[in-house]
Amino acid sequence: MVGSRQRGARNPFGLVLVVGLMTVWLTAARGADGDAEKLFRTGQYAACEKAVADEIAKGAGTAEQWVLKIRTEVARGKYEAAWKSIEEARTQFPNDLTLHLFAHDVYRASGREKDAATVLAAVQRQIENRIARTPTEQIALGRYLLATGTDAKEVLDRYFTAVAKKTPNHLDAHFAIAELALDKHDRALAAETLQKAPKEAAQEPRYHALLARAFADDDRTRALKAVADALAINPHHVDSLLFRAEAQIDAEDYPAAETTLKAVLDVDLAEPRAWAYRAVLAHLRAEPAGEKKAYETALARWPGDPQIEHLIGRKLSRSYRFTEGAAYQRKALEKDKRYLPAKAQLCLDLLRLGNDAEGWQLAAEVLAADGYNVVAHNLVALRDHVTKFRTLTADGFVLRMEEKEADLYGQRALAILQRAKRTLGEKYGVRLDRAITVEVFPRNQDFAVRTFGIPGSDGILGVCFGPVITVSSPAAQGKDPSSWEAVLWHEFCHTITLHKTRNKMPRWLSEGISVYEETLENPGWGRWMTPQYREMLLSDELTPLSRLSTAFMNAKTSLHVQFAYFESALAVEFLIRKYGLDAIKATLDDLGAGLTANEALERRTGVSLAKLDREFADFARERAKSVAPDATWEQPEGLKPDADSLAVRDWLQKHPKSFWGHQRLCVRLVREEKWAEAEKALIAFRALYPEFAGTDNAYELLAATYRKTTRPTDETVVLEEWAKRDGDATAAHQRLIELYEAAADWSGAAKNARRWLAVNPLTPGPHRALARAAERLQERDEAMTAYRAVLRFGVPDAADVHYRLAVLLEQSGARDQARREVLKALEDAPRAREAHELLLKLVGTPGSAPSAPPPREIKR
Repeated sequence: MVGSRQRGARNPFGLVLVVGLMTVWLTAARGADGDAEKLFRTGQYAACEKAVADEIAKGAGTAEQWVLKIRTEVARGKYEAAWKSIEEARTQFPNDLTLHLFAHDVYRASGREKDAATVLAAVQRQIENRIARTPTEQIALGRYLLATGTDAKEVLDRYFTAVAKKTPNHLDAHFAIAELALDKHDRALAAETLQKAPKEAAQEPRYHALLARAFADDDRTRALKAVADALAINPHHVDSLLFRAEAQIDAEDYPAAETTLKAVLDVDLAEPRAWAYRAVLAHLRAEPAGEKKAYETALARWPGDPQIEHLIGRKLSRSYRFTEGAAYQRKALEKDKRYLPAKAQLCLDLLRLGNDAEGWQLAAEVLAADGYNVVAHNLVALRDHVTKFRTLTADGFVLRMEEKEADLYGQRALAILQRAKRTLGEKYGVRLDRAITVEVFPRNQDFAVRTFGIPGSDGILGVCFGPVITVSSPAAQGKDPSSWEAVLWHEFCHTITLHKTRNKMPRWLSEGISVYEETLENPGWGRWMTPQYREMLLSDELTPLSRLSTAFMNAKTSLHVQFAYFESALAVEFLIRKYGLDAIKATLDDLGAGLTANEALERRTGVSLAKLDREFADFARERAKSVAPDATWEQPEGLKPDADSLAVRDWLQKHPKSFWGHQRLCVRLVREEKWAEAEKALIAFRALYPEFAGTDNAYELLAATYRKTTRPTDETVVLEEWAKRDGDATAAHQRLIELYEAAADWSGAAKNARRWLAVNPLTPGPHRALARAAERLQERDEAMTAYRAVLRFGVPDAADVHYRLAVLLEQSGARDQARREVLKALEDAPRAREAHELLLKLVGTPGSAPSAPPPREIKR
């Protein structure tokens, strides 16, 4: 996703395909002739139509057969024939609820809204005069109630769920629940319901298509497999083809999407959703005439259909064209101001554009109209929480944070954002014309709701929409958080590049530049060449530069997602090294002017895409080969998990350059406390692969060895090497603080306290360490800020902290504030002599405060 810094894999926006008429009534004809039904289910529509027509012509046609006949006509876009069939069928079966409701949907989908209203009124009269007794009638009644605005949760509970419980083998009940749940963004219920469906559901392409939608957000691989399963049953299943086309658009594989859409139009040449997707593709290719033609064609069947504008707008927003997407949602609402999908999407668009007032209002309106809308419910609940955030402003930034977090690192966050703005704005020639909103969420669920509208964002640390950035705070990341400073730098870089390109940017280039720039700013923030990445670069898993965006959407595992970030940054480095930064900047300008990335790259590098792909592949593989060139990569198989160092040495005799073997030996020697042997082995291990900073790296293990053998100078050196390579290595930061304090190297202690704060400012340790160091370095402002932060944790030595803060305030000339702090110290430690002496000075004639070194610690 353009604009996200991630740990793990997830498709954060997901595929929310608008369900077509064919899907909703796919099993409505169950009970019709089995052979004809199978023909329909497998996509043999012409043969199915003929078979059913022949049966009806014999004079013994059932309502189910008529529905199946109409289904085949609708599937192929033969609406005039379908209208005729509807009239004949309704004459023969005037009391069939399923038939009448299907007729309503057919009329509405083909623009005959008056006829649709007439049919619905007829259904109303039937309902008033009879009780829906059969499961099929109850499902039909539930659909009618939804169409007339009845509360969705009530319909779900009283009709669909009731039928599923009473008749668990009724397929339509399971499908109706899943469809309604998906419409309301309740993916968990949809997946659970489908997995409980009877076994024969697997024979229905509809079942697999619904599964795909249920898993689209959280398990892309499973979703795409479900679509493949649906198309294996019915190669012409329109909803599954459209799902695939949408996935291809998301992966920026536009030629493949065109091919898939052609397959849809081969089934129904006027399929509105296919033409809507074609309008999206034309827009993304900067072809306004093509967009207009496709848009008008999409509306040809039903000009008043708000679904078309909603679909186009949603997909444009999915491609970060939020302004254009919002405009389409407004068009949809002009047609039908009660069309909630458009209102809900407009709400999300406006919140991502920073138009909070209207966005939050729309969320409330959607929830008031539909209490079962999960997105609206989540957003309204979040709004009440966000209003309690503190707002900090500076230099074109609006930073919103939970109050305590704002106290602890709000000003640091503003400082990193301001530095990023100066550095990156100047580098890329961007001058922002509006304030940038940054919101930091201490709960992962709140971050996900603000970002995506629904919970579930594991592994995602931040998202940038351009003028709005959302970030998951260290509090939401568990016991091993990542550097929040790196996240802010990464996300703000997206703001710069999105602004420069007017949000017209392929994901790989956006992510590649952000990772590249965060690595330049701090090598410990970036992604280094892991053994896994090295292997992937040298195998067939390297993605061609011209298709790098597909690496994100087609990622099979979280490792592949991270690899997509890595190879994107590598591609940016390649382009800058080979063709210069100016070529990248000019490419971004071309994107803003409407060129595609591949067109712009060819134009600005002066070489063909094929050559760029070859050059990048050579660059990437040479880089991989240059890492640990003397190492081999065989695993020490055959060794027991608890094999001792002697056994590992024996194995290494046959594999003397094995990276994994050397690592295993070093770990065993440290555990066995064979320090002399461990040091020698670790120095060799480090020389084999000096870039390696992962688990059980040489620097960490050498530091442990030097600590055990009391060699603080050597320990400091290797810990610094580790800290440079891994910005999240808080264990290194903490130990370095101890070492520097013991050596009275207060600059070193302060540096590592700041490193620790950049990862986790929500613990008192780094604040206290920085306060001590800054105090001794005569950096009074920083020391006072740090001591105030320490007090936010309710520490047991608060009296001493208040006293030290009072000393610093007095030295700075803030006598009134100093007096307040020393009084607080005396509240906790009334017999503290140093505090009494300072208070006497503060209430008497102004004089000098206690001289350096800082006063002794006072206790209760």
